[in-house]
Amino acid sequence: MSIASDIQGSLVLLGTGTSVGVPCIGCDCAVCTGGHPRNQRTRSSAILGLPQGKLLIDTPPDLRMQLLREKIPLVHAVLYTHEHADHLHGLDDVRLFPFMLGHPIPIYASEIVENRIRKVFDYAFDKRDPTHAGAVPSMQLRRVDDQPLEILGSVLTPIPLIHGPYCNVYGYRIGNVAYCTDTNRIEPSSMELLEGLDVLVLDALRTTKHATHFSVGEALDVIERLGPKKAYLTHLSHELDYMTFHRELPEHVALAYDGLRIPLT
Repeated sequence: MSIASDIQGSLVLLGTGTSVGVPCIGCDCAVCTGGHPRNQRTRSSAILGLPQGKLLIDTPPDLRMQLLREKIPLVHAVLYTHEHADHLHGLDDVRLFPFMLGHPIPIYASEIVENRIRKVFDYAFDKRDPTHAGAVPSMQLRRVDDQPLEILGSVLTPIPLIHGPYCNVYGYRIGNVAYCTDTNRIEPSSMELLEGLDVLVLDALRTTKHATHFSVGEALDVIERLGPKKAYLTHLSHELDYMTFHRELPEHVALAYDGLRIPLT
């Protein structure tokens, strides 16, 4: 029998890969074919072990395997960064949790994300009686905006981020740890919310410029300005080989990897 993993007081990075994951389908590059465990990157997501339960950040298509890999048998609530498919389309995998919780699972989402959920997962909101218990996700939608959130006994600060010209994203700060995936610009007001960090997890897709994500160089510039004690780069493409690229980074910066555990401070 597998033993449930204790993640209390930790931020666990469930997935650290780009929208197509690593390895990429059809790619025979050294990163995709080499098999190094830290180059095996599922779609980006994270989970927080909070005083009153486990808070999942995003539901990527790889969610089921991520939770099984980390031996996490129960999620108490879900919080979304944004509505893109690689962060949303595993939502159906939360269907089991209401059985264990005894009530619909709380889903924290911005208005944009809620509208996407209602469109993509319209069957969950059908007025007809379900054919059987657990046939559709049982959810209680709760609104996220720029105001601090109290979830499962902790306060999280939403960090508004820019993700290209068509999508706004929320990063989140809890204590002195912040998780900011999927961004290519952070406005001054949001930079202020990220001051004094012990740990910053930040988007850094590849070495060259991208329309919707920070490059490694751009992410390092942000890290230098904010001055966290430690920073991890996430949402990584197959262009970044963990075996070699980490040697090129400053001492206090590292490539993230699936399963990385970060203590909350």
